[in-house]
Amino acid sequence: MSTYFPKESQNDWVLVDATGQTVGRLATQIASVLRGKHKPDFTPNQAGGDFVVVVNAEKVVFTGNKLEQKVYTRYTGYPGGLKLTTAGEMLEKHPERVLEKAVWGMLPKNRLGRKLIRRLKVYAGEAHPHAAQQPAQMELR
Repeated sequence: MSTYFPKESQNDWVLVDATGQTVGRLATQIASVLRGKHKPDFTPNQAGGDFVVVVNAEKVVFTGNKLEQKVYTRYTGYPGGLKLTTAGEMLEKHPERVLEKAVWGMLPKNRLGRKLIRRLKVYAGEAHPHAAQQPAQMELR
């Protein structure tokens, strides 16, 4: 008896409107679609998920006091080069990065995760250049 491995399946395109959605709850659903967990032939070690296009990323919502208290860190590589940015500042300057970082935290940290995160396209406003792919609207839970 041999183990069944599905072929690289056709990847669909999904459109998500982030208006009024909580960041973490939206990111879990996006990560699940990127991994392919919504498909019957889900295989953990293959990239069988769909491409995800997120619009209106600037209109996501943080609960509680996270806008002031949640801190994103990055390190320049130099002594004393730790840069701290609050969620409010990040949402104001780079709203796409808020969702990208949230989804990246929910994907595997290996070659598969790097392949999957490239399938995530996040846009601050309503417009996106992926109309030719005819993305289907995703129903959010």
